[in-house]
Amino acid sequence: MSYEQYDIVVVPFPFTEKKMAKHRPAVIISSHLFNVSHDHITLAMITSSQISSWISDAEIRDWKIAQLMVPCKIRFKLFTLPKDLIVRQLGNLSQHDRGVLNESIRKYLIPA
Repeated sequence: MSYEQYDIVVVPFPFTEKKMAKHRPAVIISSHLFNVSHDHITLAMITSSQISSWISDAEIRDWKIAQLMVPCKIRFKLFTLPKDLIVRQLGNLSQHDRGVLNESIRKYLIPA
């Protein structure tokens, strides 16, 4: 299957060190070129946790459009994952939420 930047997918967490894994949503942040050229993709964690937050968390305003079950935010716990570990695709970020994610990347990961 082909995956695109801003797709929301379900992946197993954690990936190592524990016998059990839960399926959790994540957003693909790697580009189309990267995704078709490698057997891995780069993702950011999506969390619904209201208990803790990171200054860099990006709220997903259109969480229903993204096919998420509850309000969520993108957290910059970044990882690469083999494509064959993706359980399924949920949806995509809206144009608004793509802009919020891109602004957070520019602000917190690639400052000028």
